[in-house]
Amino acid sequence: MGQRREMSPAKRDPPRTFLSFSQLLLNSGSLGPPLPRPKVSYLEVEILDQRTGTPVSIIDKVHPSSTVLDLKNRFHKACPGWCPSRTGLKTDPNGPFLPDTCVMETIATSSLVSVYPTDLGRQVGWTAVFLSQYFGPLLIYLVFYLRLSNVYADAIKSRRPLVVHLACFCHSLHYIKHLLETLFVHKLCDGCTPLRNLLKGCAFYWGFTAWLGYYVNHPLYTPPCLHPGPTCNPFSWLFKLVHCPQYTYEIGAWISFAIMTQTVPVAVFAALVSTQMLLRARKRRHKYLRRRNGGGGAYRRAAVIPFVL
Repeated sequence: MGQRREMSPAKRDPPRTFLSFSQLLLNSGSLGPPLPRPKVSYLEVEILDQRTGTPVSIIDKVHPSSTVLDLKNRFHKACPGWCPSRTGLKTDPNGPFLPDTCVMETIATSSLVSVYPTDLGRQVGWTAVFLSQYFGPLLIYLVFYLRLSNVYADAIKSRRPLVVHLACFCHSLHYIKHLLETLFVHKLCDGCTPLRNLLKGCAFYWGFTAWLGYYVNHPLYTPPCLHPGPTCNPFSWLFKLVHCPQYTYEIGAWISFAIMTQTVPVAVFAALVSTQMLLRARKRRHKYLRRRNGGGGAYRRAAVIPFVL
């Protein structure tokens, strides 16, 4: 009898489950054709005359991610008379200027954007502005102190009072500090300012320096009877009491300089500088309070003068 061979059961594929079927779909890709990418909706910018409202130029196909500076460059290509460095753009004739880093989609309410150009005049960088304002007084005061080019016709070769030398040292050190801070400490913005602001600032600082330098270094200058001596001045506690301590020290320095020399030009200059810094400090403090939106408790620091202003 032949040996009976047992038949092994046939191997069957495992049943397909819903999970394996879905995995098959993922591996095979999408069943339908690939979906088209959404098209970018470009903006159309019309540049209107600020007085008449008539179109000056129309810039089409402006990408929503473009900046205001990109728009200025395209406007300059269409109208070469409008230089980007001296052109300011507004969305409202009476509104503020748009910064160069502003993205177009943030100001667009529809596909059509209207802006108004303004010629800001010749522009200069902020670094050049501050260097000019501070370097001029340093040289002008030294001209009167050293009596160069026969500044005083009736100059007397006599020993000058100690306060004259001390005033020159303090004045020079003050502006040298400002120059070094402008070059190595302060981080100035990349923007520009009209040339007229540079001329006004230089006229203010240079003119008053010439006025006070002439009187303090004059051969007939009479020093005050009592001269205050140096005192210990703390530099850290003021930051907890006022918002702009640098203005407090600046005002104190000029008031001390006025008391030390006791001359009318220095007193007038100190009063004007103090008023300007008080207004600037109050403006910065209000701006900071608006950014805080009242959060973090009561804000007790004053602007410049502790517990007062």
